[in-house]
Amino acid sequence: MKAVFIGPLVALLAVSAPAVAGPIAYQLPDETAHLKPGPGAESAQVCRRCHSADYISTQPSKKGKAFWGAEVQKMIKVFKAPIAEADAATITDYLATNY
Repeated sequence: MKAVFIGPLVALLAVSAPAVAGPIAYQLPDETAHLKPGPGAESAQVCRRCHSADYISTQPSKKGKAFWGAEVQKMIKVFKAPIAEADAATITDYLATNY
């Protein structure tokens, strides 16, 4: 007798579930953090298209130019960040100096 009631219940849930599901919208708070001031900070603003200033500041500190250069190149080559090579060097120097 249980099998008789489970079948219709599963069918009812399958039909009604899409009506309940829908996109969820989140309202994020305004960004309050800023990149550290210094030469190259303006060029590094392009990073904020995808990353918050807080996210950038939470990366391992004082990793140096090689680390940041690899990160910037990864953003360009893997994630297609719109960064010109001249700006990549400026951003790398800025991040290595300030973070």
